[in-house]
Amino acid sequence: MRIGLFGGTFNPIHYVHIRAALEVREGFPLDECHFIPAAIPPHKTMDGVANSGDRLEMIQRAISGHSGFSVCDVELHRSGPSYSIDTVEYLKTTFPRGSDLFLMLGVDAFLEFDTWKSYARLLQVIPVIVMARPTPTYGQSINRWQTLEDFVHLKISTEYTYSRSKACFTHPDRQPVYVYDVTLLDISSSKIRQLLRSGRSARFLLPEPVESYIRSRGLYS
Repeated sequence: MRIGLFGGTFNPIHYVHIRAALEVREGFPLDECHFIPAAIPPHKTMDGVANSGDRLEMIQRAISGHSGFSVCDVELHRSGPSYSIDTVEYLKTTFPRGSDLFLMLGVDAFLEFDTWKSYARLLQVIPVIVMARPTPTYGQSINRWQTLEDFVHLKISTEYTYSRSKACFTHPDRQPVYVYDVTLLDISSSKIRQLLRSGRSARFLLPEPVESYIRSRGLYS
């Protein structure tokens, strides 16, 4: 079984998250993709972050009816910051023996990967799938592959070698880092929160059941 682990704050979940997960699931291919909301994101303040129960419910509503998608609340039951290395090592003991796990993250998160807890250890235990999407530092530039390569060599390891034919960085002792282009939708959780705070509609930026839930709960107002 091939399983993708897609962690994040999901504050709130929106169409970029869902579309990117779908394309990765089809492209690798993956049997399952698990959305894993963080209880306390290590690299973000909790200001403006909806409580974990609300974020969990929004994910469940967003992926309802989508085959191969599920939500995993393991980080919500663990105290302290939600570190990927702890989650991955725990989940490797819970999935069926022989399962292949992949850590999915956006390129913006990957460009901070060297600040993650035990990032070198993480690259020893699980392959990483970097999903390309627009950010202030990485977008539609012709040099985007070079940006990633420079980051990997400067911050991760000079022993990683990029293969354009395989679209991944390989290392003699660590797991590969795949680079996967997904549909470039310029949608962000911060933009959605800003719209909602100003009393404007976020329709067509996130699933309607999620927007309805946000309004019923008075979130981000």
